[in-house]
Amino acid sequence: MRVFSPTEDHQVFFNYRGEQLRYNFISHLTDAFERHEVNFFVDKNEQRGKDLKNLFVRIEESRIALAIFSTRYAESSWCMDELVKMKKLADQGKLQIIPIFYKVTAGDVRKQTGEFGDNFWTLATASSGDQIKKWKEALECISDKMGLSLKDKSSEADFIKEIVKEVKRVIASIGFE
Repeated sequence: MRVFSPTEDHQVFFNYRGEQLRYNFISHLTDAFERHEVNFFVDKNEQRGKDLKNLFVRIEESRIALAIFSTRYAESSWCMDELVKMKKLADQGKLQIIPIFYKVTAGDVRKQTGEFGDNFWTLATASSGDQIKKWKEALECISDKMGLSLKDKSSEADFIKEIVKEVKRVIASIGFE
């Protein structure tokens, strides 16, 4: 099994709500990436207590980012700030973003409705107007992209295979190993 080193070049950055997904879905997805020899960065490899700017550097070093939206994603200002950074890089043509909708709809992400929206607006009450505007723009822009969705009663194993297939397709289209 191949283990990722933070100093190794990586192709894919994972943007997700760790508290909700780290020990189940993300662990299975990283295992699948390792089996398929896809280099990736997931924040469990960073030292706790380090500045968020280190994660921004990891995003800049990546060519692809998975924005893995879940019901609790919008509880995290870190997730939201990473998403804003990802959008900025995508707008400059430096990053390809693949939205992943994990048991949440693209519409709820785009419009900040449902359980996703409840969590977003709770976070927004403690945030500045400018910050909220950037977050909303990033959510709307990225959720409008063609993505992959896992419904409540679907196979996670099949969904992970679909994600790996799509990432490998994007890697081939942008031409790097």
